[in-house]
Amino acid sequence: MRRPLPAHVVAAACAAGLALANAERLHAALAAAGCVPLAAVAPRRLWLAAGIVLLAGWWWGSVRLDALDHSVLTARIGTAGDGVAVTTAEARPGTFVERQFARLRRFDGDPLDERVELELPLGRAPPQGAVVRLLAVVEAPHGPANGFDERTWLHRQGVHVVLQVDRWRIVGRRGGLGGLADRLRAWLRRSSSPGLTGERRALVEGVLLGDDGGLSANLQTAFRRSGLYHLLAVSGQNVVLLATGMVGLALALGLGRAWGHVGALLAIGGYTLAVGPQPSVIRAAVAGAAVSVAWLAGRLKDSWHVLLLAAVVLLAWNPYTVFDAGFQLSFAAVVAIFVLGPPLTRALEGYPLPARLRPVIAISAACTLATAPLLWLQFGRVPLYGLLANALVEPAVGPLLGLAFAAAAVDPVSPSLAALLGWANGWVAVYVAACARLVAAIPAAQVSGGAAALAAAGALAAAGVALRRLRTARG
Repeated sequence: MRRPLPAHVVAAACAAGLALANAERLHAALAAAGCVPLAAVAPRRLWLAAGIVLLAGWWWGSVRLDALDHSVLTARIGTAGDGVAVTTAEARPGTFVERQFARLRRFDGDPLDERVELELPLGRAPPQGAVVRLLAVVEAPHGPANGFDERTWLHRQGVHVVLQVDRWRIVGRRGGLGGLADRLRAWLRRSSSPGLTGERRALVEGVLLGDDGGLSANLQTAFRRSGLYHLLAVSGQNVVLLATGMVGLALALGLGRAWGHVGALLAIGGYTLAVGPQPSVIRAAVAGAAVSVAWLAGRLKDSWHVLLLAAVVLLAWNPYTVFDAGFQLSFAAVVAIFVLGPPLTRALEGYPLPARLRPVIAISAACTLATAPLLWLQFGRVPLYGLLANALVEPAVGPLLGLAFAAAAVDPVSPSLAALLGWANGWVAVYVAACARLVAAIPAAQVSGGAAALAAAGALAAAGVALRRLRTARG
């Protein structure tokens, strides 16, 4: 890895300052006072700028955390009342109830604007984007139980109460940017897999939209045990394929590469709205948009700069994101690809493997080494055959996404062609599901407890050896 550029140092300082707010809040006066001694001890302009940006990020992170921690409804826990809420996500089915995020606009006649979680009976949840009038009881989220602390998880997303809904009725639909996001998601869900039903449709939608709600519990377990669950979280691969497709379409139509990048920006924005603000989505969207903007401006940025910019965007919106498993796994995987991907690819050149398969194995190995310790820390489980599963499935992920995007694009003008693309994609989904089940069925496909800790330690040791060899080779 080459020496970091000034932009890397400043962006990393900003991200560090935003994350530091989780340890200690910093107020504006303290941030301003800190700049005075900093100027004396950091005479070099780069380190002075980095220090000031770190303090600014620390202050802004503190402001955002104060806003996320503020709640009006906690004083009403244990009370019942009628209210008006806007559902901001699709319902998540559980064993006994469904849970759904919403913004409460009014409660017992008092106007407010606070994010809440609705608790609803199974099969009786409103659609995303609905404005509902409801009667509910305000309750505190559950504390730690069975290895999961719901109260902390919700708190880090700015949710402090749960509304146990007794009854509700739809009185409208939200508009604006949120309404546009609802329509885009509904269109993608409807048009990306025409003619498909059951598991095939659920899997295509899961990979395309990052939604595992339609998958059976058996298949979800197979994806976890095989190390393929990351496919159900929208990643950079989705965004890269979409942006590349838009550029290719513009070139095929004779519009030129510049219009292709403009189309890529619009497509990335629309896709991000449709799938929602998941950390991996925002990271990939920022990266893809930065590449297109840099190309249009004639100033291509390097990958590290774009990655750090994505981290700054995510942490500036919610510094608690640093604790999110999706954030940690997503960024660890990308860093591993940058650092370990190229040397591992070169190391495989002496083996009798197809040239196109070497980078797939190298990238999968790099991601496996980087994410195994985090999987153990976050979930206490580590899949052992993720490298095998990803090598089997990776060649099919691109076609699955490509067919889904193509079907959605042609469905308005040629439903029969879209249905044909959906039929073909159904067989790709069958292959992906079969690979997940095959690898998951191998004995000890996923380990927990002491075995998981040992696997995580082994991954760290292997990554350390790889880095040492990389430094030795460059030395």
